[in-house]
Amino acid sequence: MSKPIIIGIAGGSASGKTSISRRIKTTFANEKSVLIIRQDDYYKDQSDKPMEERIKTNYDHPFAFDNDLLISHIQQLINGETIEKPTYDFVHHTRSDVTETCFPCDVLILEGLFVLEDEKIRNILDIKVFVDTPADIRFIRRLLRDVKERGRSMESVISQYVNTVRVMHESFVEPSRRYADVIIPEGGENMVAIDLLTTKISSIIHRTML
Repeated sequence: MSKPIIIGIAGGSASGKTSISRRIKTTFANEKSVLIIRQDDYYKDQSDKPMEERIKTNYDHPFAFDNDLLISHIQQLINGETIEKPTYDFVHHTRSDVTETCFPCDVLILEGLFVLEDEKIRNILDIKVFVDTPADIRFIRRLLRDVKERGRSMESVISQYVNTVRVMHESFVEPSRRYADVIIPEGGENMVAIDLLTTKISSIIHRTML
């Protein structure tokens, strides 16, 4: 298997990164193997800390992620090796005991807040995408997601957004858009932009096959 095409999709929390990743995967599902890796699964393990300390972690700062492990795993996939990807337990605020077996692929999609913020990750990417969605829409989506899927209270979500999410977005996420090859407004609802992106991916696939 040749080197996979690696696409990095960054953007604010709940901006639509996952929706775009899934649309790309669906587009190429019949002709190429597509693997989606979420940077969220590479939050640092906190099993050695009591719960009251885990809760205090700033999950919206780049230091919260184990990017060394993430980069190592991407390199293994590039080399045609299988990895055991970690998963994160957002209820207990630490890495889960469950891992996911990921096999080498043709197209690797890496999505996460800081995919474009880290130079070492940027250097691996063939296409760099930034999803640009208005802050109010992102906040509503995050509130609904964290309450329904991550067992959070509405009060804790609002407090986290006001005290850390918004500040970290302005400090780290938003500035990383300058590294993007493609900026997609409105996330997964922007079908024109997604079609253009998939066309570009297709052209790279066909070029590598020549």
